[in-house]
Order: sequence, then structure tokens, then C-alpha cells
Amino acid sequence: MLSRLQELRKEEETLLRVKAALHDQLTRLRVEELALQSMIRAGEEAGAAPAAAGGTHETLGQMDNEAAINQTELHLSLQDHEEEEEEEEEESDS
Repeated sequence: MLSRLQELRKEEETLLRVKAALHDQLTRLRVEELALQSMIRAGEEAGAAPAAAGGTHETLGQMDNEAAINQTELHLSLQDHEEEEEEEEEESDS
């Protein structure tokens, strides 16, 4: 019973870490969305010159890369937590 309670507490801690990581990711995505909306408005106000469109495309590509990096970091973080849990379970089983 005590080990089950400890296991549930560890799971809760892991879920709270995942929740925090997802919240951070959501915040980053919202900031990126606002930045993109701002860029779109600025482009519309400036008459969307062809040269500006090229710069916007490059910036969008950078944001896509940043989002991919953030997603990879989140994925790796979750993998680390899963591996730690598995190791802890193996230790508690033996």
C-alpha cells in the first residue's frame, strides 16, 4: 500500500512536470502567433512589397525551426522522465 502511494506521488510529480512543459510550450506558441499576426499587419500596412514578403518567409522559416526545436526538447524531456520512472520501478521491484 505504501509503495503504491509512493508510485502515485511520483506519477503526480511527472504529470505536473509535463503540465508545466506543455504550458510553457503553449505560451511560446501564443507569443509566436502574436508575432506572426503583428508581422502580417505590418506587411498589410506597408502594402506588402515583394521584398518584404521574402523577409517574412525567411522569418517564418526561422519560427518553424524554433518550434521544431522546442517540440524536440519537450519530447526529449518527457523521454528522460519516462526512463527515470522505469529505473525507479525496477529498483523498487527488486
